[in-house]
Amino acid sequence: MTVTTWNRLAQAAVLLDGFHALKHAVRFGAEVPVAVTVDREATLALADELAPDVRDALDALLTEVPEPTYTSLVPRPHPTAVAALAVRPSRAANLDRLAHTPRTAPVVVLDNPRNLGNAGAVIRLAAGFGATGVVTTGTLDPWHPTVVRGGAGLHFATAVERLAVAELPPGPLFALDPEGDDIRGSKLPDDAVLAFGSERSGLSAELRARADHLLALPMRPQVSSYNLATSVAMTLYHWSLGSGQGV
Repeated sequence: MTVTTWNRLAQAAVLLDGFHALKHAVRFGAEVPVAVTVDREATLALADELAPDVRDALDALLTEVPEPTYTSLVPRPHPTAVAALAVRPSRAANLDRLAHTPRTAPVVVLDNPRNLGNAGAVIRLAAGFGATGVVTTGTLDPWHPTVVRGGAGLHFATAVERLAVAELPPGPLFALDPEGDDIRGSKLPDDAVLAFGSERSGLSAELRARADHLLALPMRPQVSSYNLATSVAMTLYHWSLGSGQGV
């Protein structure tokens, strides 16, 4: 019955790949209709150690299945041998959350990102800092299974959507660019929209034209760039120092 349910839901659901993705999704209120593990006892022991707050919920959710069954359900087996399917949050609810003002934390925008793993790492960071949400522009699907895996299920802790540049949430738009003003001289407001260009080509002309401010991260001469997730982390940390908000 579990496999039948899984196959029926798999197309429209969000794959939670591994114990930590399931733990975070449950912790932040995801609807999880089916969850499997190769070893229930070992998974619940892991919950006792790392996530006692959701241990009872996981106990109620998890179904033990043979390893061949588990591996048939996932594209790439996770070391914890745990997987689940979750209902994707309502797009309308996410858009309302992104558009609501006044905001108490920024929205992060990834402009034409290319790397699925980088996008997942940014979503994990944004959730950790309590950002209002993460928006991607361009063709990358921020709910791709590889992004969700990289985000460790923390898509459910923040609002994650894909939008066109013209549809970005309201608020002063601060775009990170090497030609901008040193970020250390600026205070980032809680309602800021923080935009980061793609790993290879930087900001698109459309987003750059819409930016209210261009800011640059401090960087030693002859160092060409930071990793995307590192840039987002530095910027959110700078915001948190000035706002009194954040983690």
